[in-house]
Amino acid sequence: QVQLVESGGGLVQAGDSLRLSCAASGGIFSRYAMAWFRQAPGKEREFVAATIGSTYYADSVKGRFTISRDNAKNTVCLQMNSLKPEDTAVYYCAARLWTYSTSKKDYNYWGQGTQVTVSS
Repeated sequence: QVQLVESGGGLVQAGDSLRLSCAASGGIFSRYAMAWFRQAPGKEREFVAATIGSTYYADSVKGRFTISRDNAKNTVCLQMNSLKPEDTAVYYCAARLWTYSTSKKDYNYWGQGTQVTVSS
């Protein structure tokens, strides 16, 4: 059983940066594809980025967000630059074994989420 705990959310202005972190425990971290999803009010949870070997991004964040992982520390981070009001959402860390997916249905483990609010 894998436990995920996110941190780093907050309220920022458009154009600012924010760094989210996710600490994992309870599994062999290097075996898991780690992803970030987000859910805005009234919208479906959507894929943001993932990492397992390589990195993968949604088109909406490509060039602004960077996902990284530290297998020695069992952490995955999401560096978010040039934030926009439309990035406002609850951001979730997720994990699944071996391969990444852009579908939330394919992830077995989820964190509790951290709120990111970007004001204009």
